[in-house]
Amino acid sequence: MKNAEIRALSIEDLKEQINKEQSNAQTLRFAHAISPLENPTRIKHGRRNIARLLTELKRREQEQNS
Repeated sequence: MKNAEIRALSIEDLKEQINKEQSNAQTLRFAHAISPLENPTRIKHGRRNIARLLTELKRREQEQNS
């Protein structure tokens, strides 16, 4: 996801997307442990997407508390 797409999401959508990305990342890690993935960079991209989503969620939470 691009940052512009992430900023367009609501807080509830962000939380939902984080959960979806985390479960997807876990599935990829398990699949990679059993047999190598065809494209292992998907794990890295998923981890970075989770970080982007969490960063945006924390930023919005801080704005609400200010």
